[in-house]
Amino acid sequence: MSFVTSAELGLAKLLAGWPRLVESAANAHEPHRVAFYLYDVAAAFHGLRNKGKDDASLRFLIATDAALTAARLALVQATATIVASGLEIMGVEPVEEMH
Repeated sequence: MSFVTSAELGLAKLLAGWPRLVESAANAHEPHRVAFYLYDVAAAFHGLRNKGKDDASLRFLIATDAALTAARLALVQATATIVASGLEIMGVEPVEEMH
């Protein structure tokens, strides 16, 4: 049962814009663009995670579909990588785990 939701596709498209966003923010000397972008990424990811709370088929881990699970975990990893990169650009050290 492999499928991609519009929320997953939206997050993937948002993440794909990261290199261009960094370049344009640097060229325009507008670092606030990075902060706004990271806010948008966090909001999109949070929305995606919340959908999984309400509908088990939208969770990141699907025991019956290894390919879908791998794809969703790749999206999670890409999100984490970009958020960490953006925080580093802004001089913020990301935490690995919240307590």
